[in-house]
Amino acid sequence: QVQLVESGGGLVQSGGSLRLSCAASGSTFSINTMGWYRQAPGNQRELVATISRIGNTNYADFVKGRFTISRDNAKNTVTLQMNSLKPEDTAVYYCKAARNGRDFWGQGTQVTVSS
Repeated sequence: QVQLVESGGGLVQSGGSLRLSCAASGSTFSINTMGWYRQAPGNQRELVATISRIGNTNYADFVKGRFTISRDNAKNTVTLQMNSLKPEDTAVYYCKAARNGRDFWGQGTQVTVSS
């Protein structure tokens, strides 16, 4: 099992920045891809960004140039730096880790961007 705990969400004005962190614990060896997803009220959960164990990244088009994902394999953490936030970025952000064909999710952290 892998446990994931997110932190760093909150309320920010449009144009501001937030930094989300996710710490993995438990059976963290062999974790492959880690990533961030988000879900706004009434919407399906959608991919924001992922990063492989060797650092290959993938971003949703709507965050390219604004968000940056990074990870520290030694500390089993993944971070999402979010800049130039927009009201439409308001959502619950979830951390995900993939290990041996299974996906593990965190509880989520609320990000609210006011206009």
